[in-house]
Amino acid sequence: MTIWLVFSAVLSASLLLTWVLRRYALSRSLMDIPNGRSSHSVPTPRGGGVAIVLTYLVTLVLVAFAGWVSWSAALPLLGAGALIAVVGFLDDHGHIAARWRLLAHFGAALWALLWMGGLPTISLVGVEVDLGWLGHVLAALYLVWMLNLYNFMDGIDGIASIEAVCACAGACLVYWLTGHENLMIAPMLLAVAVLGFLYWNFPPARIFMGDAGSGFLGVVIGILSLQAAWAAPEMLWVWLILLGVFIVDATFTLGRRLLRGDKVYEAHRSHAYQYASRLAGRHLPVTLTVMAINLLWLLPIALFVGLGFDGVLGLMVAYIPLVLLAIKFHAGELEKA
Repeated sequence: MTIWLVFSAVLSASLLLTWVLRRYALSRSLMDIPNGRSSHSVPTPRGGGVAIVLTYLVTLVLVAFAGWVSWSAALPLLGAGALIAVVGFLDDHGHIAARWRLLAHFGAALWALLWMGGLPTISLVGVEVDLGWLGHVLAALYLVWMLNLYNFMDGIDGIASIEAVCACAGACLVYWLTGHENLMIAPMLLAVAVLGFLYWNFPPARIFMGDAGSGFLGVVIGILSLQAAWAAPEMLWVWLILLGVFIVDATFTLGRRLLRGDKVYEAHRSHAYQYASRLAGRHLPVTLTVMAINLLWLLPIALFVGLGFDGVLGLMVAYIPLVLLAIKFHAGELEKA
């Protein structure tokens, strides 16, 4: 019963704090003004993701003191999440050069990996493989990519919030069914914190997440996936499957832009979800479609993998239709004038 009271408090705090941040943004004219590379058409307050950050980090400290989450699990999330949120907040309110942001991203990844012990053994076609130092390098790149791809994919109303709620709640369902209930608290707290923000961010959004929120979600979700892999190697595949929509769209788009020689650090509107939202004429159908894919396609496959189905094969089955969708919706292609 106590944990449900905590979840209720987190939901209420996130909901209220987002309202406060919206009022603050409106009073200070902290608005996201549409331009030629935007996916929205109406000036909208930004920075609401700070509500997720504050609610989650404060609650994580409290549940760690209560013994519901170990400090060895909480500290990677607290340190890396706080650093990325601060850098994102400063970038939202001014500008930080890309090289300094990237340095902070790798610093956050290093902090998390030092506490976790790097990359655990991973399960490949039924064999557990220890990649040694190469695995630790790959884990750092993975965390940096996760936080950046989450930023890239936070481009239409509600999509980043829906993805976080679906992935975290889906992982908790897999944990519950496979006897890993001890892993459930941290991701479920994140899902509930995001849910409070989603009330204000659901299409049509009344406030945007901002870099502080999107980068925070990316790095925290990445850390949660690696922590799960330490408990059970197959859980890394579970998380990668649950995050398939974001991983495939962002990676496919980046790959095409790199091959074309684009400046990949510049803003653009060439993700598949952005093309789909322009085709639909609004954001809601695309956001709801992402939720449907998560719940009706990716979650069942993740459940099978959690229950013993091969993770590599499960990932391939999950991703092939997503790649086809990315091609269908012109991910990474130049926008026609």
